Amino acid sequence: MGRGKIVIRRIDNSTSRQVTFSKRRNGLLKKAKELAILCDAEVGVVIFSSTGKLHDFASTRQMMGEELSGLNVKELQNLENQLEISLRGVRMKKDQILMDEIEELTRKGNQIHQENVELYKKVNLIRQENMDLYKKVYGPRDVNGANRTSLLLDGLGIGEDSHAPVHLQLSQPQHQNYETPTRATKLGYIILRN
Repeated sequence: MGRGKIVIRRIDNSTSRQVTFSKRRNGLLKKAKELAILCDAEVGVVIFSSTGKLHDFASTRQMMGEELSGLNVKELQNLENQLEISLRGVRMKKDQILMDEIEELTRKGNQIHQENVELYKKVNLIRQENMDLYKKVYGPRDVNGANRTSLLLDGLGIGEDSHAPVHLQLSQPQHQNYETPTRATKLGYIILRN
């Protein structure tokens, strides 16, 4: 009693799919060899697995450039044309894969660049908030009469390399001789540069 017909569709289970691939690949290669022997035919089979591994069979070793001594010029030209067509197909596939990878890397690079721009905007916003808080807490001048705003601008790196890393740390402001609101002393930013 023979087996019933099976529905030809992709096998979902990866283990079953691999077992079926191995069995059917071996069966296909065996049939190709039999066809070449029984019918004196030139047979070539090329199989790529889902992992990209190559399995092939050629009824003659001439595809590998061997056993060419018995061929005339026309047969050699035919063989050369077949090899060039095959090589062109392989190169086209390789080029397509490389182009797809380049496109994906470009897309990821653009995404990372956009995220970097957004983070840069957030850092600048935090710098501005820090400067505003500093002005609210200490005012434009300190007890020594020095202009704290100019010190603050220098500390914030205005005019410096805007891509240098900035480390923010919350801390209590230092005690001053003049009175400051209680709530304001609880907030304070200090910017540290490497």
